[in-house]
Amino acid sequence: MEYTAKDYGSLIGMKGFSETLLKNHFALYHGYVSNTNTFLEVLNLMLQEGKTRTPEYAELKRRLGFEFNGMRLHEYYFENLGGKTALDNTSALAKKMAEAFGSHEGWLKDFESTGLMRGIGWAVLYQDVVTGNLFNQWINEHETGHLAGCKPILVMDVFEHAFMIDYGLKRADYIEAFFNNVNWDAVKTRLG
Repeated sequence: MEYTAKDYGSLIGMKGFSETLLKNHFALYHGYVSNTNTFLEVLNLMLQEGKTRTPEYAELKRRLGFEFNGMRLHEYYFENLGGKTALDNTSALAKKMAEAFGSHEGWLKDFESTGLMRGIGWAVLYQDVVTGNLFNQWINEHETGHLAGCKPILVMDVFEHAFMIDYGLKRADYIEAFFNNVNWDAVKTRLG
């Protein structure tokens, strides 16, 4: 099965995100889709040829998580952008946030603090599919730090490519722009 890159061109014109930044970001995402397909194809070929006990096979297996998660996290990220309204404080999501963090403001402070941590990666609001609990989590790179059995609800890219063209080193300004553009309707559909 081959993955196809999705078109997020409708995000161009979003306030706080330049066309240059978005087009560069889309190109990076396309690279993850392409690399995921290449890795899967090569791994399948190596399996058919009986080359599974080779260092090359092992390395591709290890790197697949980086490429696949780079593809998928970008899809979550782009799909939770493009909104123009604030989160409805009476929604099930807002109530779950308040339950987990004391208030919506408490959740927001924790999520923003997660996104402001030094390093490159992702800030992700997860829901534990077993208990329904919400967690804000830092994902290093793409494949390290995911909570097993948890579903991404809100995803924010905090790699430099997501903000430096427009904001330089001012990550907090980028995070503010991110929240001004969250599509809360899309995020709410992810809540279990």
